[in-house]
Amino acid sequence: MKEATKNIVNPLQQGASAAWPICIGYFPIGLALGVLAQKAGIPWWAVAMMSILVFAGSAQFICVAMLAAESSIAAIIFTTFVVNLRHTLMSSALAVYLAGISRSFLALFAYGITDESFAVNMTRFRSGSWDRWSALATNHLANAVWILATVTGALLGQFVPPGAFGIDYALTGMFICLLVFQLQGRIYILTGVLAAAISVAWYLLLPGDSYIVGASISAATLGYLLQRRRRKG
Repeated sequence: MKEATKNIVNPLQQGASAAWPICIGYFPIGLALGVLAQKAGIPWWAVAMMSILVFAGSAQFICVAMLAAESSIAAIIFTTFVVNLRHTLMSSALAVYLAGISRSFLALFAYGITDESFAVNMTRFRSGSWDRWSALATNHLANAVWILATVTGALLGQFVPPGAFGIDYALTGMFICLLVFQLQGRIYILTGVLAAAISVAWYLLLPGDSYIVGASISAATLGYLLQRRRRKG
């Protein structure tokens, strides 16, 4: 009995240890999303359902903005789908460390993947001191905080003036922090520069929001090819 309890508690403790910085970051950003959603006329229960069913901060911010702008449902669905295509890349990278795992576990794990949990779990998996249960705990502890924060923001939004506290900049600031923590070598810096250059050029030359996914895939591919060539050399 004690051994079984230990097997459960240890991954949960490790997951909580890895997840708490994410949770600290999620809470103000989730509050910001909830406030913006309330200002857009979205009820708190709809915000809760969005966080539970979608659980993707950037897509939720985009959805709220497009609803406020009275965009069509088809446009909102397509835009959020394109933005979330990056999850395919993140899931593919994590799949290397989850080979041979049951589909039910993978489905539960995949639901909790975000940019932040991906960065944390990849770092821990690479160190060799991480397992799937700790990674799962990291994903879903962050998930719980995100849901709590967005609902709280929606409930408190009526008391917050529009544009207060730099709320509109919250998501941008979060992604800048994520980028900085990932720049752990020249190849990563070069990949980041390539992504920035490609996204700007794509945005200027092609209409729509495809530059986000296009730049991500292109820069990641180029970074991989450059790293592979350097290893061979």
